[in-house]
Amino acid sequence: MTDLVRAHTDLDADDVLWLQLLQADWQIIADLSFADLVLWLPDREGKGFWAGSQMRPTTGPTAYVDDIVGTFVPAGRRPHLDAAYAEGRLVREGDPEWRDDVPVRSETIPVRSGERVIAVVGRHTNLLGVRTPSRLELSYLQTAADLTQMIAAGHFPVPGQRSDHADTPRVGDGFIRVDDEGRVVYASPNALSVYRRLGHSGDLDGLRLSEVTRQLVPPRLRPDEETLSAVLGGRANRDAEIGTHSVSLIVRAIPLRPQGRLIGSIVLVRDVTELRRRDRELVTKDATIREIHHRVKNNLQTVAALLRLQARRMGNPDAKAALEEAVRRVGSIAIVHETLSQAVEESVAFDDVADRLALMVTDVGSVDVRLQVRREGSFGVLPSETATTIAMVITELLQNAAEHGYAGHPEADASSGPVTGRIVLSAERTEDRLRFTVDDDGRGLPPGFDVAGQSSLGLSIATTLVESELGGRLSLGPAPSGRGTRAGIDVPV
Repeated sequence: MTDLVRAHTDLDADDVLWLQLLQADWQIIADLSFADLVLWLPDREGKGFWAGSQMRPTTGPTAYVDDIVGTFVPAGRRPHLDAAYAEGRLVREGDPEWRDDVPVRSETIPVRSGERVIAVVGRHTNLLGVRTPSRLELSYLQTAADLTQMIAAGHFPVPGQRSDHADTPRVGDGFIRVDDEGRVVYASPNALSVYRRLGHSGDLDGLRLSEVTRQLVPPRLRPDEETLSAVLGGRANRDAEIGTHSVSLIVRAIPLRPQGRLIGSIVLVRDVTELRRRDRELVTKDATIREIHHRVKNNLQTVAALLRLQARRMGNPDAKAALEEAVRRVGSIAIVHETLSQAVEESVAFDDVADRLALMVTDVGSVDVRLQVRREGSFGVLPSETATTIAMVITELLQNAAEHGYAGHPEADASSGPVTGRIVLSAERTEDRLRFTVDDDGRGLPPGFDVAGQSSLGLSIATTLVESELGGRLSLGPAPSGRGTRAGIDVPV
């Protein structure tokens, strides 16, 4: 709708906001009317109207099989549209029109915001589904008539903040109409069923809905008294959640002021007991998953501690170095699980993980220089499986850069201080790719270096993880600065 507004109308931001508020609730109007609704936007040059949006009823057959959003109707082709917009009044056609062998009754409702008519709503009823109306249908139609008068008078939608609840009730969930004193005038069978599950026996007609609910719901499980009275008394356009220990309801009130004075309201009720039970199960599941990640992290740290203890007892330098490498590999996986144990979803904001992995490099005991590792760019958020694999790859690349780039580096003399090695971890994230590099300023690759011919365990692990697990590519070559080595990774995400 906003695209059509910008392209073809002179409506301003306040007008668009008013129309969006109307759209937020017009499924209710379509269901109460048993009719399709079409929002017509006036062309800026006065040449006609554009169909900005459309809503079909869930309570009756549609009058529009096809989507008509974006359709243009020239001025004069549908006189009732022109009349409703120009005169600011509801207009009903005298005779039904036929569409695809279906008789359709149409009427137009001016949408008033302040003192101006800014659009027109077309209401179109498929007459093939019309029969002698029941009491429920009469209540629906009367309420729809009240709401359309409010739209024409500028009293609906109601401005201001209201709950944008994902579980907001629909007309078919449970419909109650109350008078201006909050007494029930009519309650649909579904609404009665909801209140029976809440504990009420008998009819609701003539009873104050707020008093009935107050007797059924314990004080600690209902909203404050002001909210309860305002919503169930029909004085506030908002919703609230109430319930007992076994039943949960959402109630939504829409005050009715067709002539500007409150004559009553509709209260929609929905039993969300099963939804709340599933919500609790999801919360429990999330907590269980986080606890599992926490325990896995603890177990990995225990394994790392045992390996570190064993490394200290080793007399063979090669065996000791191998165990220290294993400690770092286990530690990199533990860091990912620690991050997941603190997250709500099974995904990782990887920048923090990368920074913590970089700190592990300074613990490389065989390096004779002081290392500085910094990160540039962002890895973004990664799925847990991908995050674990990339963490292991980064660990191997950083460890290789530290050990092979600076191993045996001649120490500086005392006057110049210790030599400092600099490693940069750079990341670039696009919509479907992750590219990152590890650059060092060490001694660089030996002449004739070939990745395929290398027997290094760390490089072999990194290559296998990148190509087999991530479906990406790993490359090694001179750093762009001309000094040191660059390891580049390109993987799909």
